[in-house]
Amino acid sequence: MMPVTELSLKTARKLHLAAQNLLRSPPRKAQYDDVAAAIRHMSLLQIDTIHVVARSPYLVLFSRLGAFSPEWLEMTLAEGKLFEYWAHEACFIPTEDYKLLRHRMLTPASLGWKYNADWMQQHQQDIQQLILHIEQQGPVRSADFASAAAHKPGWWSWKPHKRHLENLFTAGEVMVTERRNFQRVYDLRRRVMPDWDDDLHMLSEPEAVQQMLRNSMQSLGIFRAEWLADYYRLKRAPVKPLLAQALERGEVVAVNVEKLGAMYLHHRLLPLLEQPLRATASALLSPFDPVVWDRRRALELFNFDYRIECYTPEAKRKFGYFVLPILHRGGLKGRLDAKMQRKEQILQIKGLWLEAGVTVSATLVRDLTRTLNDFARWQGANQIVVDHAPADLSACWGRGWRCE
Repeated sequence: MMPVTELSLKTARKLHLAAQNLLRSPPRKAQYDDVAAAIRHMSLLQIDTIHVVARSPYLVLFSRLGAFSPEWLEMTLAEGKLFEYWAHEACFIPTEDYKLLRHRMLTPASLGWKYNADWMQQHQQDIQQLILHIEQQGPVRSADFASAAAHKPGWWSWKPHKRHLENLFTAGEVMVTERRNFQRVYDLRRRVMPDWDDDLHMLSEPEAVQQMLRNSMQSLGIFRAEWLADYYRLKRAPVKPLLAQALERGEVVAVNVEKLGAMYLHHRLLPLLEQPLRATASALLSPFDPVVWDRRRALELFNFDYRIECYTPEAKRKFGYFVLPILHRGGLKGRLDAKMQRKEQILQIKGLWLEAGVTVSATLVRDLTRTLNDFARWQGANQIVVDHAPADLSACWGRGWRCE
């Protein structure tokens, strides 16, 4: 039996960031094809519509690519290189992985609230008319239909056609063919995926689950067994037997990490152990970034206790509505509550907090200032206003600055 490799906690963090393309700053200016490549590298790009700053999918890509045109994501979707479906949550997924999720579409009731069989039965005639409308008239948005009177907020008060489309989407009858101003545009599945044939291309659920776990291993890079299933929200996944198989095949190796104990390392990262690992990237992360979307993993690996508070009543929030973790040179060093004042072209830093034990060094000030400048300029801001920050940072920044 080969001896188990011993790794420091800092090295484990760097290996995970390397797997997520967040170890080093982008080596060059972003290009169009980098969008699809980045999503393929992560396996998934979670979708969220909150836009107090850039929407989450754009922010996740910006953290890895640097300044890029947000339209590239919509173009990549419209070209058919991506599709949308329920993976971790609602996600953009490389089209070659459609086969991994097709079984979920054929058993939509297993997805809980995302599919309402009673609604589909009760509105069967209207839904068939909607499908016929799409077939004859082409792709639709839910906004194309008149709104029903709604007296209560929430999913249950959606106008009927929106609910029809959401259920048809979960059942794989319609797909998102493009987005216009981030609004979904739906078309029939057979027109979006004309070459797909269930009889020829379908994977069994066990086969699909195994491949999703393998994708998770590669995208996490280094992991505990209990971290794997969450990546694709897998229930009762056969993690232990698959890991035993992966160890035997050399797909992963066993490692022992300082403070964390037994973990697994994907074989693609093994060459990184042959050289000193330098972490140079600084970035603001989306709350829905793969690095932090599993709160337990973020706490165990980075000692970063984090939760998104946009669903928490304002009076009970500890930090803010849409708080962004601050990645700095291999660690999660703080968090930022920001808002983009688009009309005024101002990035407002409502609050910035550093983690306990983080020293405000010249390197931190320089890197964080550059990161905020890049973040602001990418969103069209020419000024940064600071409402609250640690005293040592406020001494350097004052109440804000013009973007350089």
